[in-house]
Amino acid sequence: MKFVHWLLLGCVVAMPLSASAQWQWIDKNGKKVFSDQAPPPDVPEKNILRRAGSPPPARATFDASGGEAPAADAAGTAPAKARENAAAPKPSGVDKDLEEKTKKAEAEQKAKEAAEAAKLAKAKADNCALARQGKATVDSGIRIAKVNAQGEREIMDDTARAAEQKRLQSVIDSDCK
Repeated sequence: MKFVHWLLLGCVVAMPLSASAQWQWIDKNGKKVFSDQAPPPDVPEKNILRRAGSPPPARATFDASGGEAPAADAAGTAPAKARENAAAPKPSGVDKDLEEKTKKAEAEQKAKEAAEAAKLAKAKADNCALARQGKATVDSGIRIAKVNAQGEREIMDDTARAAEQKRLQSVIDSDCK
């Protein structure tokens, strides 16, 4: 009975190894693609880097001159594979989708800033117009009544009128440019 348990445990442990069968290829945009499915038929043979069930490609070795010297295997196919890999398009290291997203985000940020600036300019223009209208009213000399905190009407005296003129002039100075 113990042998059956060990055999079952071995099968369970070995099961994920069958899932490691993956394809690897370079798509038309130059990006590496990993999949458990075969690449589409429009992918050229030279762009397929790894097939399901095959071992990963051998790593290149470097010779003393600093150049890449492919390691030759028993069949002598490593130099041929090296030529195929050299002909394959190299990934540029820049993700086009990411670049587009960042450009789009920057454009949205600039649009938000422009909208905020326009909103601020409109508020300043409105404040300027109201301050000029209020100053014209105060300068006219007519009686002006204000409502106090208790809800009672009070007529402005000369000191309150002078203070209101100063306040309105400071608003005009800051918002009307």
